[in-house]
Amino acid sequence: MTAKYRLLALDMDGTLLNSEERITPDTVKWIHKAVDAGIHVCLSTGRAFSSAYPYAQQLGLKTPMVTVNGSEVWRAPHELYRRSLMDPQLIKQMHAIAIGYGIWYWAYSVNGVYNKESWDGDIDGREWLKFGYDTEDDEIRYQVLMKLQDMGGLEITNSSPYNLEINALGVNKASGIQEVCGLLGIKMEEVIAVGDSLNDLAVIQQAGLGVAMGNAQDTVKQAADAVTSTNNEDGIAEVIRRFIFHDEAAASREL
Repeated sequence: MTAKYRLLALDMDGTLLNSEERITPDTVKWIHKAVDAGIHVCLSTGRAFSSAYPYAQQLGLKTPMVTVNGSEVWRAPHELYRRSLMDPQLIKQMHAIAIGYGIWYWAYSVNGVYNKESWDGDIDGREWLKFGYDTEDDEIRYQVLMKLQDMGGLEITNSSPYNLEINALGVNKASGIQEVCGLLGIKMEEVIAVGDSLNDLAVIQQAGLGVAMGNAQDTVKQAADAVTSTNNEDGIAEVIRRFIFHDEAAASREL
C-alpha cells in the first residue's frame, strides 16, 4: 500500500451514517483497517460535538474532529483547538426572517441547540455557532436565500436539499480540515474528503481527492473526483478499499 493519502475526512449524516443513523459493521471494519494502516480518520460534520462524539467513541477515534460545519475544530476529543462565533446581530436578523416566513428554524449555541419550539429569545446572552432553516417549499427557501445573500458576511450551505445552514463567513469544513492538516503536519493534497451535501462542497473541492456519496446532491457529485456507493450501501467502506488499499474490484463510479 502506498501512502498517497494520510487523512480521511468523513461527513456523518448521509455519508458515514446510514438512514438509521448507524455505522454499519462493514464500514466499522474498514475504518479500523485504515487506522491500523496509519491513516488519520477525522469526523467532519455539521453536528455539534456532543452529537458527533459518540460515533467517534464507537470507532475508537482519538484524532481531531471538525464540528458545526467548521465552527469548531477539536485537537482531540474534548480538547478544543478553535471556535468561530457568529455575531448575535446576525442571529437576530436570521431569526426575524424565519419568523416572517413562519418556517422551521434552529440555531446552535456553544451550550445547546434551540429551535422554533424551544426558542426563548435570549440571543445576546449566548455564544452562537450556526443558524438553520428547513422548508420543503422551494419558493420560500429561495426567498430566504436571497435575503441571506443580501445580508452578507455569511457562509451559506445546506445539509439536505430542504434546508439552509449558515455559519460565519469563511467558516466551513474546508477551513476546518485545513487546520486539522496543520495539527497533523500533512497537506490538503493528502486528504480524501467524502460527503453528500453543500456543506461538504468546499472540502471536496479542496482535498486531494473529493468523493461524493451515491446519494449526494447533484452539485456535489459534479464537483467530486469520484462517486462511491450510497450511505446505505457501505459507500465509505468502498472508498477505503479502493483509494487507500487500491482494490480495483471495489471500483466506484467515476465522474
